[in-house]
Amino acid sequence: MKERIGILPNLITSVRIVGTLALLPIRPLSAGFYWVYTLTGLTDALDGLVARATRTASALGAKLDSAADLLFYAVMLIRILPELWRVLPGAIWFAVGFVLALRLTAYAVAAVKYRKFASLHTYGNKLTGLMVFAVPYFLLTAWAVPLCWAVCCVGILSSGEELAIHLRSKEYRGGVKTIFTK
Repeated sequence: MKERIGILPNLITSVRIVGTLALLPIRPLSAGFYWVYTLTGLTDALDGLVARATRTASALGAKLDSAADLLFYAVMLIRILPELWRVLPGAIWFAVGFVLALRLTAYAVAAVKYRKFASLHTYGNKLTGLMVFAVPYFLLTAWAVPLCWAVCCVGILSSGEELAIHLRSKEYRGGVKTIFTK
């Protein structure tokens, strides 16, 4: 059976890509930044919802979404990391490094085991993504540091869960939502 191509969801994802690139020249944490940043977040949530609602989810759409996510994270490293480096205590960066090490280990295990790049859309990973997205908004509060520690804790748990799923699985199962299901 041929896969239905989701033009609207892919268009929404493309808007996210353009919005992400538009963040490059905008001053971080300015009103304009928050407007475009919020738009990119809304399109990230909307593309999947539209694809599922119209039954047009596709492998192309999933790859486009992953590419948009990677581009978004790269731009955030360039634009937000200097702000976070200035505001957050040094100890938190060890936790961030641990999250990244776990995440990279999960990707490496999956690549060796399944002979392809594999990233799971678990509930924990979705929560982590939402919390990471919220970090620039956290900087507007007096609780920025504790909230960022919470993001690190959730990131450690979700990265560890993905690693454990890959270690337990004999074959790639892309639809796994949590380690607690078979």
